[in-house]
Amino acid sequence: MAGTRLDQIDRKILAELQADGRMTNVELAKRVGISAPPCLRRVRTLEESGYIKGYHAQVDSRELGFEVQVFAMVGLVSQAESDLSAFEEKCRGWPLVRECHMLNGEVDFILKCVAPDLSTFQSFLTGQLTSAENVASVKTSLVIRGAKDEPGVPFDILEERLSRTA
Repeated sequence: MAGTRLDQIDRKILAELQADGRMTNVELAKRVGISAPPCLRRVRTLEESGYIKGYHAQVDSRELGFEVQVFAMVGLVSQAESDLSAFEEKCRGWPLVRECHMLNGEVDFILKCVAPDLSTFQSFLTGQLTSAENVASVKTSLVIRGAKDEPGVPFDILEERLSRTA
């Protein structure tokens, strides 16, 4: 099972950093109940092992003038691996696309897009997305409001699950 290679202290470090990635190592060590030097070694190991992919500020897109958020469901003509990879690479180059996930079922990909206004999104939609190679269909849904946007994973559920299997 994923996550079992980490001990409880590692998982606690990850949970604390997920909640507040700006805290000092001394504060982190205090919260997880170990001294600062081994805490720093553990954090570096977690970074090198890929459990921590980076640190960033969570910015408010609307406050910055990105008033439009859209989910675009994309169907491709071909689902050959080379075509799927090519579409993913294309998405990485589109600044308005903030997330790209391949799905199973009727839709091949779902994209989370942000734009300052509807005309900017429409220009992207008609000028780039729908005209991209291998795109067969695009259905969009405009976000009216968000009820929850919580990055990361629910560590309390992980701990609960691990305690049942121990």
